[in-house]
Amino acid sequence: MHISILSFEGFNELDSFIALGILNRIKKPGWRVTIASPAARVQSMNGLIVESQVSLQEASMADAVIVGSGSQTREVVSNPAIMEQLQLDPSRQLLGAQCSGTLVLAKLGLLNDVPACTDLTTKPWVQAAGVEILNQPFFANGNVATAGGCLASTYLAAWMIARLEGLEAAQSAIHYVAPVGEKDDYVARAMANITLYLPAAMTSLI
Repeated sequence: MHISILSFEGFNELDSFIALGILNRIKKPGWRVTIASPAARVQSMNGLIVESQVSLQEASMADAVIVGSGSQTREVVSNPAIMEQLQLDPSRQLLGAQCSGTLVLAKLGLLNDVPACTDLTTKPWVQAAGVEILNQPFFANGNVATAGGCLASTYLAAWMIARLEGLEAAQSAIHYVAPVGEKDDYVARAMANITLYLPAAMTSLI
């Protein structure tokens, strides 16, 4: 199982790395979580330089993809050399977008007639792309999910784990990273945000 997190120049560390950390709570053979970038190295919005683990082309073949956000997302969606490499397809992949990553999915035509979540800064840009923005942290329709606000990345990661490994695995991952003394509250909040958007066969087991 390969999950790739797209992180472009100017990426938001919270959005990419919180999801990366939670998704890596799954410890099983074949489970792989990578950072994908258009260049060998990318610099975050706060100056952190990281090395890409896979190319955008390889990420496009992953089982699941999260499109991260950043300070240069409008430049990304205006760059045909980058956008043409993103061959994302919800018929064969789980797709998630975090904050301004929602703009990338919108520009790729993957949010047609589907409302979405994003951060407040990105909201007018996504609306201009013809997408209705919801005033909530998480929403999913089929195999496509969007999240708004850096810490909503916990919901995006939990949804992805639930879809790929089941609710118990998602609950365990959130429980592990949640603050001591607040773990049950964090798990309950995460499950309340994602269970509406899981297959009925999964939620009937709650």
